[in-house]
Amino acid sequence: MLHVRRMEPFYTKKEGNRLKLVFAYQYFSITKEDELYHFVPVEGKEIIINLNNLQIENLSEVFVFQKGSRFIRLPLYQLLTISNIHDHLQLIYDSLELGKEKGKTVQFISTNKEVVDLITQLEKNNKLRLIDQALAVRDEHLFFTLTNKL
Repeated sequence: MLHVRRMEPFYTKKEGNRLKLVFAYQYFSITKEDELYHFVPVEGKEIIINLNNLQIENLSEVFVFQKGSRFIRLPLYQLLTISNIHDHLQLIYDSLELGKEKGKTVQFISTNKEVVDLITQLEKNNKLRLIDQALAVRDEHLFFTLTNKL
């Protein structure tokens, strides 16, 4: 699992019922296996939140993090599912006092049907890859275990 270490928007902008969080160098960092990676705005650089339903609208936005010459590219939907980014979004939301307008703590919605379908497809592909690997090394037990769970 990834851990969001720091997440401070370079600036925020409220446009109607949308909130844009724009990130820049060194304001967003993650740790992976105890290594610190810093955000670099080479692809995606913003998170757009619909304030009516608190749904993140740009789930396909790709964020890039760098440590030396190594890069990690993460679509926003994946970052939302494998990290603690929700905690940081909540802090940002509360600091803007938008949470007080509703008078309650909010939970950001990031699991829409497309994301769930994509994760299901990725899991299925991973099982198929593991079956191929079991066949390649002639591991009958693993093969039968995996094929019974398809």
